[in-house]
Amino acid sequence: METGNLFIGGSWRDGASRLEVANPFDGAVVGTIVDGTAEDAREAVAAAKSALALAWPTHERYTVLMRAAAWLDERADRIADLIAAEGSKTRREAAREPRRSAEILRLSAEEARRGSGEALPFDLRPGSEHRVGWWQRVPVGVVAAILPFNDPLAVAAHKVGPALAGGNAVVLKPDSRTPFAPLTLVQALEAAGLPKGRLNCVTGDGATVGAALVGDDRVRLVSFTGGIATGRRIAAAAGIKKLVLELGANSAVIVMDDADLDRAVDAVRDGAFAQAGQNCLGVQRVLVHAPVYERFRDALTAATSRLKAGHSLAPDTDVCAMIREREAERVESWIRQAEAAGARVLTGGRRHGAVVEPTVLENVPDGVRLDCDEVYGPVVSLYPVPDLETAILKANAVDFGLHAAIFTNRVDRAFAAAQRLEVGAVIVNDSTDYRLDTMPFGGVKGSGVGREGIRFAVESMTDPKVVCFNL
Repeated sequence: METGNLFIGGSWRDGASRLEVANPFDGAVVGTIVDGTAEDAREAVAAAKSALALAWPTHERYTVLMRAAAWLDERADRIADLIAAEGSKTRREAAREPRRSAEILRLSAEEARRGSGEALPFDLRPGSEHRVGWWQRVPVGVVAAILPFNDPLAVAAHKVGPALAGGNAVVLKPDSRTPFAPLTLVQALEAAGLPKGRLNCVTGDGATVGAALVGDDRVRLVSFTGGIATGRRIAAAAGIKKLVLELGANSAVIVMDDADLDRAVDAVRDGAFAQAGQNCLGVQRVLVHAPVYERFRDALTAATSRLKAGHSLAPDTDVCAMIREREAERVESWIRQAEAAGARVLTGGRRHGAVVEPTVLENVPDGVRLDCDEVYGPVVSLYPVPDLETAILKANAVDFGLHAAIFTNRVDRAFAAAQRLEVGAVIVNDSTDYRLDTMPFGGVKGSGVGREGIRFAVESMTDPKVVCFNL
């Protein structure tokens, strides 16, 4: 049994009440966490604000982040077990996350040493010949980092690593369904010698703890990953502060008639059903050039039907339970809605507790929820399209724009898609489920505001400051 406490001002503390954390497949209790209060959140912000008053040199930031990365690497197997036990990843999927998170911290450490700024030529304006100076980047201050349940350690590293690299202080709010992986990051940084107050962690209900953080004027930046409805509430409540919001997607993959279909089938299958489809980069719609539609459809259906759903810790499980049974019920209801409107289930389509079978549909009508909203489950819909023009228009016809992809061997088609798809990234000859941790990551339209990715997150979490001398 795991026990998760609050971490405020460099000290671990219990709370008045606790929440159970359970495996979504069978309800087995993994451990308990403190059900934090709004007052706990305010104390954490105060501790972070106080920590900013003490200098923290760049070389110390670098050393702490590198030590924490080594701590995670040394405990990677144990952390992977924890990720699979509390969340919606198979053990094979969870095995990649601790080492990826350690690498994110190392990349953040390197970014801390780069810094940024440059001299300004004040004498370009008449009358300023005797002025000299520069601009530099300075910390924004207190950063509130609010996490989703999927990729709980990696997303925490993506928020905390760049924030610390930029010289900020952080209050971390894990998702109550997957809190233990983020708490290992706190342990890693504490063991690495992080100054007290530079990182604080408050577990508990988002409506209480998250709302207290978002509305606190001492918080200068909110970094949130999650659903668009919560993102809207954060934007409305935040007031005058910086926001970095990654709010999901309804990602489209285009498959043209000149594509390598075997490669496309494998990529779409993996991109649609990894993490039980609970992945903002997951494939949701596949727009297939009509001449190869039936071949692609039949091959993807066969490949999907071979996937095995089961317990996240079973070694042969391909697709595990969704994070909660009510989420599986929601996905099932969306499938039934699409069927009632004329869609055809090619494979899957049934629910067993919190497990939704990997599902492929066709003939999904425009406007049903599977077509236009983010399903966030193991469901993919296929659409035949007569040409690339139609595919691009269909891909853009939703209020999301995180990633899109195209499979083609023609450079002109790839460039046309790259220029016209309304997204943060266009992936050629791979699924939408690809991310390099150093690339700018984020979307347009309802997919969010701002960019993550180490360098770009550090830029978001710092402000340019001008220094000018009149000699």
